[in-house]
Amino acid sequence: MFELLRLAARNILRQRGRSLMTLFAIAFGVVALILAGGFIKDTVDELGESMIHSQSGHLQVNRDGYREQGSRDPGAFLIREPEALRSRLAALPAVEEVMLRSVFSGLLNNGRTDWAIMGEGVEPAAEARLGTYINISEGRQLAESDPFGMLLGAGVAQALKLAPGDWVNLLANTTDGAVNVLEFEVVGIFQTFSKDYDARAVRIPLPAAQELLGDDGVHLAVLRLERTEATAAVKRAAQAVLAHDGFEVLDWRRLNPFYEQTVELYQQQFGFLVLVILLMVTLSVGNTINMNVYERAAEFGTMQACGAPRREIFRLILLESALLGLAGAMVGVVAGTGLALLISWIGIPMPPPPNSDIAYVALIRLAWWITGVSFLIGVLAPVVAALRPARRAARADIAESLRQAV
Repeated sequence: MFELLRLAARNILRQRGRSLMTLFAIAFGVVALILAGGFIKDTVDELGESMIHSQSGHLQVNRDGYREQGSRDPGAFLIREPEALRSRLAALPAVEEVMLRSVFSGLLNNGRTDWAIMGEGVEPAAEARLGTYINISEGRQLAESDPFGMLLGAGVAQALKLAPGDWVNLLANTTDGAVNVLEFEVVGIFQTFSKDYDARAVRIPLPAAQELLGDDGVHLAVLRLERTEATAAVKRAAQAVLAHDGFEVLDWRRLNPFYEQTVELYQQQFGFLVLVILLMVTLSVGNTINMNVYERAAEFGTMQACGAPRREIFRLILLESALLGLAGAMVGVVAGTGLALLISWIGIPMPPPPNSDIAYVALIRLAWWITGVSFLIGVLAPVVAALRPARRAARADIAESLRQAV
């Protein structure tokens, strides 16, 4: 086997021009896969982080049944001892912060017209630390010093023609069914990744929301973690701590079904891209290998005439292709990684995605599985391309092969 390997390496070096052409085609395919896969990974990761750090947080805890029936009777699903719950959740590993929210629907009035809204009572400082993907397009963030301040989604502000400094009336039903109205000052206008959310979203301080609803309870405990990768482990720990207490723990993937649909779409696109590039590299390399095998017919005939078995001819051609694939894949991985780092350093300006008004800068994110798949394709493509020529060369008649040298 060692002698066969040495012979294969000598044959590759003997045909330098053709070998370099084949190596370049393999490396190009590997680079294309690394860049395309890294771009898709960045798009998916950025979408997930934008959902986490603008709306949902990493995990949310609520009363059982709140998601299904809370819109009809929100008062029945209030968390009555929120600080005790916060303390229990904050003690879990990898939990950075626990914040409380009250959720309500109501009407916002600017003195001329009403607009139906979905409101959130939030803790301003904690929400500002979570909401790193929220863009304040006008005004400023809600602060603890704004007892009756309000943040408006960009769609709400546009519909009611409101700007920072304007005063509005917010009407909502209390938990016991009465109607309550409070006046708020608009301190800022925000944008998230979702235009639909911005068209209805309103945020006010949690104490103001509790006064509006006439109840000191909250609907949600939102967890911000040290890192997104810890979500599954913290979810299991939270479920264990809250077992039999009537609480439901949901992670950000469950809270954002749009993300799962997007991931599935991009995975199918990447899979199709892998097949296309595999086919392109196989056809490109296969043409070169076919020419190489045809021109060396007399060489293979001489080897058989000297006693080399047919399977050795077959193995030699496959081994040459595998060595070329290995070299090309390694060059492609190095070049692709370098290009990915360079492109990420420069950034790729992207227009706003569908259902959003916020442009962003895309990167090429490196991941071991993308690099591994790309490397594997680079190695396998020339081997697959060499199967048919190698089989034909191994089965060729000795006399016919030797006649090629005449």
